[in-house]
Amino acid sequence: MREYNNREFKTICKDILELNEFNKLKDVSHHGISRYNHSMRVSYYTYLITKKLHLNYKKATRAALLHDFFTDEVKDYGGVRRLRRHPLCALENAKKYFDISLLEEDIITKHMFPITFRPPKYLESWIVDLVDDISAVYERVFVIRKELNAATTFLFILLLSYLRG
Repeated sequence: MREYNNREFKTICKDILELNEFNKLKDVSHHGISRYNHSMRVSYYTYLITKKLHLNYKKATRAALLHDFFTDEVKDYGGVRRLRRHPLCALENAKKYFDISLLEEDIITKHMFPITFRPPKYLESWIVDLVDDISAVYERVFVIRKELNAATTFLFILLLSYLRG
């Protein structure tokens, strides 16, 4: 992931990225990519935006990285209940390994607003919520586009086979 080679970004996230439990997210599918890659994208763009706006970018960056820090804790929940429950699971996991500030807690637990009903309290939380939403849409569109390209290629091969006859 070349785009995440910013030295300060990597320093802020170093201890999280070295945690074995967090690295398990590389094996969990999320929006058609790994949950690890999704979290990296949300965290990196949060870093860029919050730093540019002179907000608490270090805590926002870390909380954004931890916003989906769960593997299968919500597997028994369906649909909207899963969406509402997973921020709490992510927070529980984050607290097992790191000291989480009130700002970070708000970011992690409110990143699914309005599905979770309670609005974010801080501007950093709003930013993570929006970056997460935009990232999720981008990731799904990318995966769908990839699937459509594969389907189009398959149909084209079938058509050529039919025409050759």
